[in-house]
Amino acid sequence: MIIENEQKLYDLLEQLDISFARHEHPPVYTVEEAKQYWQGIEGAHAKNLFLRNNKGNQHYLVVLEESKTADLMGLSMQLAAGKLSFASERRLMDHLGLETGAVSPFGLINDTQKAVKVVLDRDLAKAELVNFHPNVNTATITLSYGDFEKFLNHCGNEIFKI
Repeated sequence: MIIENEQKLYDLLEQLDISFARHEHPPVYTVEEAKQYWQGIEGAHAKNLFLRNNKGNQHYLVVLEESKTADLMGLSMQLAAGKLSFASERRLMDHLGLETGAVSPFGLINDTQKAVKVVLDRDLAKAELVNFHPNVNTATITLSYGDFEKFLNHCGNEIFKI
C-alpha cells in the first residue's frame, strides 16, 4: 500500500521524468535488516544518517555506501561542524517529514527551507544504479545515479561530496 509521503515522491519523480523500479518488502529499520531483501535488486545500496551539530542549529543527511562505517568525529572535522550526533525522531520529522527507519535522501522534498545539508559519499557516483527507501521503510526504489543527481539538484539543498 502506498501512503501519502511515498506518493508525493512518485509524483515528483514523474514530474522530473525520472524512471524507477519499486521493490516492496516488510518494514526494515537498519541496513542489516534490509540486506535479506536485496537479492535480485541491482545497484548500490546506501545507509542514510540524519545528524545534528552540538548546538542543534544545523542538520546533515549523510548518504554512505552501505558497507561503510560512519566516522562522526572525522566527518565533523571535514565539515567544520563541531561535534555531530544523531538527531532525534522529532527533528527527523520536523526537517525531512520522515519516521525512524525511513531515512532517505527523498525526504529532502519535505525540507522546504533547504535547511538540511547533504553529505554524499563519492563512491555512490561510481554505481550505475542506486537504491533508497521512498520515504517509507516498506519499499526500496532503484534509479540511475544520474537521475538521483537530477533529483538532488531539483531539491536545491547544499551538497558536500566526501
